Amino acid sequence: MENDRQFSNRKYVIGGVAVVIILIYLVRLFSLQLMSDDFKRNADSNAFLKRIQYPARGAISDREGRLLVYNQPAYDIMVVMSEMEDVDTLDLCQSLGIDREWFDRRMVEIKDRSRNPGYSSYTQQLFMNQLSTEEFSSFQEKLFRFPGFYIQKRNIRQYAYPNAAHILGDVGEVGPADIEADDYYQSGDYIGKQGVERSYERQLRGEKGVEILLRDARGRIKGNYQDGKFDRQPVPGKNLTLSIDLELQQLGERLMRHKLGSIVAIEPSTGEILCMVSSPTFDPRIMVGRQRGKNHQALSADPHLPLLNRAINGTYPPGSTFKTSQALTFLEEGIITPQTAYPCNHGFHYRGMRVGCHGHGSPLPLIPAIGTSCNGYFCWGLYYMLSNRKKYNNIQEAMTRWKDYMVSMGFGYKLNVDLPGEKRGMIPNADFYDRHLGRTWNPLSVISISIGQGEVTLTPLQIANLGATIANRGYYLTPHIVREVQGEPLDTLFTRRHHTMVSKRNYEYVVEGMRRAVTSGTCRTANNPWYEVCGKTGTAQNRGHDHSVFMGFAPKDNPQIAVAVYVENGGWGATFGVPIGALIMEKFIQGQLSAASEARAQSIENKVIHYGTSKR
Repeated sequence: MENDRQFSNRKYVIGGVAVVIILIYLVRLFSLQLMSDDFKRNADSNAFLKRIQYPARGAISDREGRLLVYNQPAYDIMVVMSEMEDVDTLDLCQSLGIDREWFDRRMVEIKDRSRNPGYSSYTQQLFMNQLSTEEFSSFQEKLFRFPGFYIQKRNIRQYAYPNAAHILGDVGEVGPADIEADDYYQSGDYIGKQGVERSYERQLRGEKGVEILLRDARGRIKGNYQDGKFDRQPVPGKNLTLSIDLELQQLGERLMRHKLGSIVAIEPSTGEILCMVSSPTFDPRIMVGRQRGKNHQALSADPHLPLLNRAINGTYPPGSTFKTSQALTFLEEGIITPQTAYPCNHGFHYRGMRVGCHGHGSPLPLIPAIGTSCNGYFCWGLYYMLSNRKKYNNIQEAMTRWKDYMVSMGFGYKLNVDLPGEKRGMIPNADFYDRHLGRTWNPLSVISISIGQGEVTLTPLQIANLGATIANRGYYLTPHIVREVQGEPLDTLFTRRHHTMVSKRNYEYVVEGMRRAVTSGTCRTANNPWYEVCGKTGTAQNRGHDHSVFMGFAPKDNPQIAVAVYVENGGWGATFGVPIGALIMEKFIQGQLSAASEARAQSIENKVIHYGTSKR
């Protein structure tokens, strides 16, 4: 009786296990056929070949309509693993100019799902990319010998000039992260990697099309399925018009040859970037084709960092160009008036604190202090602001107020230029000094920030934007590199005015000071008979040789261009910064350089600054 009961229980257990197994198979079958398209896709692949039709990527031109980037036909070799039957791999390798080791390695890479997400042996996979027209013609004649291999036509980028590499960027094959982030991409696709190719990827790439081909039981293509009824034509990418002037960009790159640093020029009334030079640079044409990876690796290994866009990625002490922002702050806060004079006996000297300065008259009011770039004047201004207990309850409150002025001028945060990788720079606040110096810090502890040293750092773009803001007497538009996207209005981000905390009246005093710097101060070599230039030099202290800096705009009234020049280890601001800035302004305003200016440009171009390994 007991044995019968055990047998009966065992029967139920076995029956339950069988039911569970059947349920598992049913759930899996339901998942494969209804919830997932993997099964359907693999089944369809036996009857159909879906050939991707790649769109033409949008062209890129400069503000004068000069074509900078265009497309050229190229061909990729695709492979369907499940169709590779009796392929003579030796013949294939010889036909393509590759060895068996490369062939085997590539096959392993294609099947590696960690490197090739979404891999299927029934769908086309990229085997070899960017064959030239000549290579394609030669291989096409032998294609019938290699079942499972197909040729996919597409376009590759061509760069018309050896200039503006950091602005234009480049295009490369997608990685796993790109595919995971956007299901538009699949293995073998291309994506913008840097520059506007990256930041305007969605506009430039267009939309893929598809051609559905019918295959017989042996996998041979019999033609378009239902005469192409379900084919979808590709949609070309949109063309971009950049704000840069190619000839101005070329001049800037000439002037920065053999030097490290940057030039940024902005049209104040629109925020359009007229040129953006980062030196050293490279020829964008070497970042095309199958040698792209090798060339990119060589550039990455260069100690002077040619891949770094110093205009937006480099952060530097702004030096005396920063004094203009201090003058505006002190005026608006009522710390000084234009008539306020401070002493400068070869610098600022107070309670053991010494900040040196070059020789000039003393004491000086504001406009001559800007013109001569007096360190003492701006140190005293900051000292009296941070010490003022009638306006501020404590130094922390005064410092917060100072920081708010700096932020309103576009410092301390990204300006949101339409290029990838922009840095924010550094504007210290009260909390920063409380953490690093303790609550007992005083104005003398931070006095160097008044002359653009100490903890303050800006990008060259931010320095140029300061010039544009002063040119506009109190506002700026977000600097941008793209002037027009085909068929689309300009992003409102680039058309909205950003007003600072300073009144237009106080900007006029600073403009007069910058004009004084050109007529009789530190920027005299920027003066010319054609239009009024306003400028400010900077000599930013550094562990090695000082950096040469210039910020200015022209003409004084109705300004057309604001420019910042930063030459690492270039010495005095007047050594490189001023003459380079003056030539950039002349080229844009006049349309060409005079004979004397061209001779000056050649002299600057030929001057070599010798560097060790860059720390930027």
